[in-house]
Amino acid sequence: MRRTPFITVEGPIGVGKTSLAKAISEHYSFALLKEIVDENPFLGKFYENIEEWSFQTEMFFLCNRYKQLGDIKEQYISRQQAVVADYHIFKNLIFAKRTLGEEEYQKYRSIYDILTEGMPRPNVIIYLHASLDTLLSRIKKRGREVEKNISPLYLKQLSLDYEQSVTQFESDHPNVEVLRFNGDHLDFVRHPEDLHTIISELSGRLSKRSMQP
Repeated sequence: MRRTPFITVEGPIGVGKTSLAKAISEHYSFALLKEIVDENPFLGKFYENIEEWSFQTEMFFLCNRYKQLGDIKEQYISRQQAVVADYHIFKNLIFAKRTLGEEEYQKYRSIYDILTEGMPRPNVIIYLHASLDTLLSRIKKRGREVEKNISPLYLKQLSLDYEQSVTQFESDHPNVEVLRFNGDHLDFVRHPEDLHTIISELSGRLSKRSMQP
């Protein structure tokens, strides 16, 4: 039975998730879902004082991503229309575990489990990773005001958290395809051949999973 493709692109801040999701959407004519970032009223304060503003920041993201998942289910997946998103909701746990205290995290995890129960899950995840220097360079280049105070130490730890979480996700979800690409070696924004490399591997995985459009 042919499965409707639901692809997510994941990785740490600045690695190029949205750019790649948009390119995939255009290549396959898939619907594109972009996460809400700049609209988060707590994000700038969060980067200035993580401890004070972490719970408010994470709850805003969780509620908005829950709403977006519901939209995916109703507007696309239920109608057999393929979707590519520039995030996977499991990223909420990566950030929350790093920034929240134990008591707050347990409360947050309970809410997360309730909200995500029965929500659509991607069948392919593209995981982008890159060195700290590459991430900092790309963050500076895109010039988002809310990201100007990101601590390099925080970003470095976030990258390590992503690596551990994605590895664990692969172990826990063997039926989900996870494609890994190194952003230090591939610049799909500037070099079309790098994008072709990613698209070619993705097409092979979609075909393998009987999801080729």
